[in-house]
Amino acid sequence: MTEILLTLISTALINNFVLHWPLGVDPLLGSERRQVHALGISTACLMLVVGILGYALYHWFLVPLELTSLRLFVLLPLSVLLIAPLLKLLARVFSTLSFEGLWPLLLGNAGVLGLTLLNAREDKGLFHAAALSLGAGLGFWLVLVLFNDLRQRTLDNDVPLPFRGLPIELISAGLIAVAFLGFSGLIKT
Repeated sequence: MTEILLTLISTALINNFVLHWPLGVDPLLGSERRQVHALGISTACLMLVVGILGYALYHWFLVPLELTSLRLFVLLPLSVLLIAPLLKLLARVFSTLSFEGLWPLLLGNAGVLGLTLLNAREDKGLFHAAALSLGAGLGFWLVLVLFNDLRQRTLDNDVPLPFRGLPIELISAGLIAVAFLGFSGLIKT
């Protein structure tokens, strides 16, 4: 149980998919202010569902049939096919949030595919895969909220003309990554 909890915390804070491994940066830069929590919830849920199902498909279907070389052709359509039903379900559950227009951001999120491939590579059990998936989703949501707050603060300030737009957003993402480096000594292996 301790190892699963450490995996969850480590994935969310230390080995963050957006900051440590630059996976899922496109939705981070393409998100709108009003859809931050909707994108965070939908990405976290998608990572959790696809991570668990991808682990089960790979280790319980592809490995016994010795079809491991087809993992990309199985895991990529899995994530694509689950986006629309997940968004419909989340729109019913969270009726106050707007999930309109999130399909392209979830489709282009390389963090989901990277997570499923990482779960396929490591065979530490289903609970470890679930903890890794949930930690990656929560870490993405945390970075998304922090980045949106920093983006809002830069909009209110006088930023020099050459740094307006994408350059200041990339600098902001780098500053958040440096701030997350402080968590690197949190868990010793």
